Amino acid sequence: MIESAANEPVLLVHGLWMRGITMRWLATRLRSRGFEPRTFEYFSLLQDTDAVVSRLADALRERPRTHVLAHSLGGLLALRAAEHAGADGIGRIVCLGSPLAGSSAAASIAAKLPAGAQLVGHNRALLESGVDHVPEGIEVGAIAGCVPHGLGGFVAHFDGEHDGSVAVAETRLPGLADHVVLRASHSGLLFSDPAVRQAVAFLREGHFDRDFESGVESRVV
Repeated sequence: MIESAANEPVLLVHGLWMRGITMRWLATRLRSRGFEPRTFEYFSLLQDTDAVVSRLADALRERPRTHVLAHSLGGLLALRAAEHAGADGIGRIVCLGSPLAGSSAAASIAAKLPAGAQLVGHNRALLESGVDHVPEGIEVGAIAGCVPHGLGGFVAHFDGEHDGSVAVAETRLPGLADHVVLRASHSGLLFSDPAVRQAVAFLREGHFDRDFESGVESRVV
């Protein structure tokens, strides 16, 4: 268990087909709550997993107790990088809509669409397989969306709730410290006030806010 302090650094990691600018709204909200956000930039289609993970691990080592808030593919890369960097000095990790158990939508896009493999890019293997464990000694929380708006719904079959790109079931992983489901789509998680509130709660306390109007805007499960 780590203690929370003011002005803690938070590294923001974007997802597939995105750039760092897509995390600006989240960065502004985190800054207003006393954190020091910075964005990790990478090319999700052109750079291979090992290269990105190596750079991300270096970024995590730059400042002690750096937290991570990562969207989609970014969450998978963050968990890989945290394992490389080691638990010492790393804070908590929050994954937004990350297919931790593997993405059926990514697999369908790669298999069914023209140039689908190119659309998924060099991180295809990681997206399709996900990760099999939480890095030892690091508290990880996952936020899933359940508003089914997105490309994934047109190319993949989801069993149960999904956010339009990732199934809620795909955001679960043994060893997670906590998990919450919000009424947001995959991209909507990037602009969701409830997502910010839950992320801040986890970064500060190591668990999500179970008193936050759970019957209206969020469901903690």
